[in-house]
Amino acid sequence: MIEMKDVHYSYSKKDYALKGVSLDIEKGKWVSILGHNGSGKSTIAKLLVGLLEANKGTIVVDGLEMNETNLKEIRQKIGIVFQNPDNQFVGVTVKHDIAFGLENRMIDRKTMNELVLEYSKKVGLEGYLDREPHTLSGGEKQRVAIAGILALDLEYIIFDEATSMLDPQGVKEVTKLIYELQQDPNKTIITITHDLELARHSDKVIVMENGLVSACGTPKEIFEKTNVLSNSNLEVPFELDLYNRAKNNPKIKANSKLMEELCKLSS
Repeated sequence: MIEMKDVHYSYSKKDYALKGVSLDIEKGKWVSILGHNGSGKSTIAKLLVGLLEANKGTIVVDGLEMNETNLKEIRQKIGIVFQNPDNQFVGVTVKHDIAFGLENRMIDRKTMNELVLEYSKKVGLEGYLDREPHTLSGGEKQRVAIAGILALDLEYIIFDEATSMLDPQGVKEVTKLIYELQQDPNKTIITITHDLELARHSDKVIVMENGLVSACGTPKEIFEKTNVLSNSNLEVPFELDLYNRAKNNPKIKANSKLMEELCKLSS
């Protein structure tokens, strides 16, 4: 479990990106953190993997407080897939990139090769192992990054706007992998996003606004709070918006069969 308590962080002395954030992320769940640009959601991701250090407050991962002493052990639990696929490719080929984290852990060569093959297959790139980064699409690069994370057998995987710079096919590829990972009870998925279509499939939604948590609950609970979403410049999925509008119209609401169908559609 991840616990953040009264966490503050500032990129400058004048303004805080996080202004006292407290939240919990349960193991084995898929949690989506929503918010507009500058709301603080990506700052949370960087704090959770130790790329930033909180100015105030505590972050605890499975009983380990985030500090210099525990950082190495925490990083054995948490991995992140960033927004720009070009900025995270560190190997000269797909094979070397997937193996990079394993080499840092000094995994023996035979086991490493087995893991690289296993997880390249899992993301559908087993035939790409000798390909160079510049020959891959954005979606393929993101799948390589995900394979590298999976090979490390991490418990928590953060996707920080991991589909925002991809074309529709790349979005489809990465989203499909997130759905598959969510089925594994040993994996905790954290998606940092402004995509409500993606977030509606998660177990829990946290909405950020101006460095604060403005709402927290199930997707259904959050998507019914249209004022919270509009204040955060987030657009409710069409089907759910239609259902919410119907609920507020007495004539339509009286038609139980129509409301039942709209409820199924919005789900």
